[in-house]
Amino acid sequence: MVSVQQWTGREASALRAALRMSTRAFAEHLGVALRTVAKWESLGTETQPRPDTQAILDTALARADSAAQARFEATLFPERKSARPADYETWTEDIERAVVCISRQDFPFASTLLNRWMGSRAPQQLDDKGLYLYGRSLVLLGDLQRDQGAILGPLSARHSYLTAHGMFTELDIPRRVAQIELSLAVVQEMSGELESSARHYELLAGDQRLSPRDRAKARLWVVTALSKEGHNEYATNAMTAATRAFEDLGEPEDWSVAHQKLALAHRGAGDLKQALHCIDIARTTGTVDSPMQRVRLDTAYGHILLSDAATRNDGLFVLDQAVQVARQYGLSHQLRSIEGIRKGQQG
Repeated sequence: MVSVQQWTGREASALRAALRMSTRAFAEHLGVALRTVAKWESLGTETQPRPDTQAILDTALARADSAAQARFEATLFPERKSARPADYETWTEDIERAVVCISRQDFPFASTLLNRWMGSRAPQQLDDKGLYLYGRSLVLLGDLQRDQGAILGPLSARHSYLTAHGMFTELDIPRRVAQIELSLAVVQEMSGELESSARHYELLAGDQRLSPRDRAKARLWVVTALSKEGHNEYATNAMTAATRAFEDLGEPEDWSVAHQKLALAHRGAGDLKQALHCIDIARTTGTVDSPMQRVRLDTAYGHILLSDAATRNDGLFVLDQAVQVARQYGLSHQLRSIEGIRKGQQG
């Protein structure tokens, strides 16, 4: 709640307006003469209530409901954008809703939920709780931009992640900082910096700031990057170990995703039988049916089918299905990946 160090007619008039009372009703509410309230209204900062009346005004402000207090603060300090506890609760709820929207690739609504807060709050005017929520919103905005394929530039996942990284570093929340570093490594991989991303994944795979699940993800992504570089035989062995880690941790969705990546590593190594076996596991055990994951699974499956002349037409059909979903949900990075697979096959 905003406090008043020294009441003048200006603050008293603002309180009356915030309480939505007439001058007469306000005078009765405070137990002062009507002419006193009229004096505050006309003289503003040029008049100060007596000490006993100052105390009465303090009490009236303290007893006002939260909506009236918010109106009082907005009248006196229109430049302030800092959130109040009630705002923080709503902001947290919107963050949770945005998580669900992003998982379903409902990018427009997720963007609306996040920008309604970030667009009206300046970080330098927020307390630690507000900065934490702002940082979380930035990370989700980065996730959204990454899924849309906007990975570099001023309006990109990388920019959002770096800004959030600075906030959580300032707030001294090591786990959040490390998670963002993991996301930045993903952006590196997506932008083609495979060696750099592999090095960063490897460092994070042993980083105690991260949870066991996040460290297992980092281990999986190390070999994913190496597989893209052509180190397929090594990658298949390392991915098998990472897959076991997800099984030990009881993470079925990550276990399924690991089989999808393992399938592609087997394809790269020329073992199409094992590739089909692993992609079949991934397609039948996944627990999250999001458009993004459907596109990724279909892209991997189509890629494997294209590698065999006998199933090439089936592979093209599966990739066409993936393209339709990717276009529907604006998954431009996935579209580029599919286009790259097709060109590689033609070459």
